[in-house]
Amino acid sequence: MAAVAGIYRRLLPSPPAIEFSSPHGKLLFKEALEKGHMDGFFKLVSYYQTQSEPAYCGLASLSVVLNALAIDPGRKWKGPWRWFDDSMLDCCEPIEKIKVNGISFNKLVCLAHCNGAQVEAFHANESTIDNFRDSVVSCATSEDHHLIVSYHRAHLKQTGSGHFSPVGGYHAGQDLVLIMDVARFKYPPHWVPLNVLWEAMNTIDESTGYHRGFMIISKQVSSPSLLYTVSCHHASWKAAVLYLTQDVPHLFSMTEIKDLHELIAMIFTSAPTDLRDFVTWIVEVRRQEDNRTVSEEERARLALKEKLLKQVQETELYKHVTKWLAADPSCAPLAQKDTLTEMGSNICCQAAQLLSGSIGSSELTCCQTSNVMVLKENGNKHITMISGKVTTQSVKQGVDVLVPCQVKLNASCGCGSSSLDVGHPSTADVLTVLLLALPSGTWSTIQHEELRKAIQGLSSTDSLPPLLQDEVIHLRQQLTCLSTDLRASPS
Repeated sequence: MAAVAGIYRRLLPSPPAIEFSSPHGKLLFKEALEKGHMDGFFKLVSYYQTQSEPAYCGLASLSVVLNALAIDPGRKWKGPWRWFDDSMLDCCEPIEKIKVNGISFNKLVCLAHCNGAQVEAFHANESTIDNFRDSVVSCATSEDHHLIVSYHRAHLKQTGSGHFSPVGGYHAGQDLVLIMDVARFKYPPHWVPLNVLWEAMNTIDESTGYHRGFMIISKQVSSPSLLYTVSCHHASWKAAVLYLTQDVPHLFSMTEIKDLHELIAMIFTSAPTDLRDFVTWIVEVRRQEDNRTVSEEERARLALKEKLLKQVQETELYKHVTKWLAADPSCAPLAQKDTLTEMGSNICCQAAQLLSGSIGSSELTCCQTSNVMVLKENGNKHITMISGKVTTQSVKQGVDVLVPCQVKLNASCGCGSSSLDVGHPSTADVLTVLLLALPSGTWSTIQHEELRKAIQGLSSTDSLPPLLQDEVIHLRQQLTCLSTDLRASPS
């Protein structure tokens, strides 16, 4: 069989572009540096990478920026190292789908939120070229926030269509922007006139019906997604988003509800299948090691998760949710497999997929064994660990998952065993944070005034502790991003 030669790079169309490494490009860099408009460049170039798949331009751009901002992913990449790679960014869209279709502007915003970033996003039709220029200058003169642009290549006389890349600098004298193209197999970094780039951004993405644009990304003061995040790995996520943002307020307007028990029941018993899986909890995942010691860093992150879990379980809304779960037989399917022992197999399979870079893949993952154990070292508090042996893509591996859990030792049995299903993340707290994360206007259509005021009070973020408040607001932003993107997507 003859080898296919393929394509080796493309000739960069000039004008309008000026290759960064050309004599002219170097001169522009020198002049921009002297004017102080290349401060953001050095952080970006230190973590500059080539997208690993032809459709991963958005993921690669975001990986570069997240690493440049020194945001900790909170999960391992390879070996012992925590690092952002484009293959890890999948919380708002299945990675297999992105590999085929790429990612939309709003979904990339959602991904940035998911992974600990603060994002200001602007569609071109909602901004102006002057505002864009101000944002470029602001990012070019700073190391703590960076800019990603979404544009159509045709306006730069380049082959292809929609594309994402970070902006690395600005030349004020000639009004030029440095595009750090992550498709380095195709085009090198290059300077382009800002007005031409603006025209390329001021185009409509046919897959969503929305204009392209730009986003400014910075580091959160405190990292969100400590314990909860939305998941698009299940086929029913679209139905869940539409139900929560559109159907629930409509149900309230059409039905007279008189108490909180009836309200909670209506929301969750009328919901699509697998709504419980739309919000998932985040755990520490690592490859199995002979020495199962837990580092101080891992302990600190675990303690923060446990603090957040405790805050959820101390809310009044949580008490109403647990009361409903205990009293209403119709909600039994929601609480199935809610003990750590029963959840162990599924957790270990997902952990193995994450470590192998195949999360969301159709490749078969089989968990052969899993068990729950309690670790205690040098007088430290107990730590709950789920351990499993998993086969993914014909490769066997052991995985350990550290679970935030309030462990109580059971001394009465005389066998040294522990009660392992006390205080770990479960259906009740996931449903509680889901209710808290619903848009504030959700409850406005409730007809009964006293009930409306009661649920508005219970779900208000103003009364939540700061840690939980940040987590809820973050989830609400994710839900809003997905809803906006979904409404614009073709059916």
